[in-house]
Amino acid sequence: MLCAPALAQARREMTIVSTWPRDYPGLGVSAQNLAARIETLTEGRIKVSYFAAGERVGAFDAFDAVAAGDADAYIGAEGYWKGKHPGFPFFQTVPMGLTHNEMLAWISHLGGQALWDELAGEFGVKGLLCGGTGVSMGGWYNTKIESADDLKGLRLRVPGLASDVFARLGASPVSLPGGQIYENLVSGTVDAAEWVGPWADYALKLFEAARYYYYPGVHEPGGMVSFGVNRGWWDALSAVDQEIITAVCEAETTRLIAEYDARNGAFLDKLVREQGVELQAFPDDVSVAFAQAAAAVYAELTDYADLTGRIFQSFADARRTIGRWKSVSDAPFLRARHAALKA
Repeated sequence: MLCAPALAQARREMTIVSTWPRDYPGLGVSAQNLAARIETLTEGRIKVSYFAAGERVGAFDAFDAVAAGDADAYIGAEGYWKGKHPGFPFFQTVPMGLTHNEMLAWISHLGGQALWDELAGEFGVKGLLCGGTGVSMGGWYNTKIESADDLKGLRLRVPGLASDVFARLGASPVSLPGGQIYENLVSGTVDAAEWVGPWADYALKLFEAARYYYYPGVHEPGGMVSFGVNRGWWDALSAVDQEIITAVCEAETTRLIAEYDARNGAFLDKLVREQGVELQAFPDDVSVAFAQAAAAVYAELTDYADLTGRIFQSFADARRTIGRWKSVSDAPFLRARHAALKA
């Protein structure tokens, strides 16, 4: 039995910063719940102080705060750290990439986690998946996109490697945290913007700022959320507490995607029927041009550094292997179900 002084020494403080606004449906609430569950399941051994975007550091400053030891962990999106290293977006989502379950397969069973550990370790960080939002919508536009040429000159809010792809198609990418999209779209600072999907986009009231809502989100096929921990802080934890935090992150990865899938359909109906949003599909030539531009971006990345090349090769191998199975399982089933129910 531990005496009181020993118990006191076993307790640790944990400061978590986030890239999401406080109480924001989905992402924001998920981050708050994750922080609370760490404290609960460690039975108070880890005392957590949680700060939403802007409360302690800005959304895009979360990584630096953790790497420097000014915070112990962040909850956010690895694509935001592209400026640190172009390999980071692969552990969130990349154009023409992996869906949510495909990402789990790559990270958990096909070598992705080891590569993530190697990359994040260069910055003194340990990364874990802690959520996912599924396939994104293509974004909000005030002009129709009838060909890839219509993207030229558009000031488009888009982060990660998708920004490089859109730039190749002639757009002018702008990087903004989620909490700043609405004001910039309303003011005309940006012409178009992508965010997440119907539930998340409805919460930001993006329907007030743009008329056309495009799909599919070929730029973000499986947005993942990450929990990045200062490596020194992580290594000092007991094996039990490391396992608890890992289990909390795994549980939230499952819970959050389920909530997005549960709510997106109803909110898509609300956007179209109640708000008069015009749902539009990107023409096939836009998707083809996007895929070609993405391939060119990836070709450049493989020359950036050895680690980037190895990340891309592992990712591409997983996409090919998993995709081969999905092409005869999920994809044809969904087409068959849609056709049967529509008949």
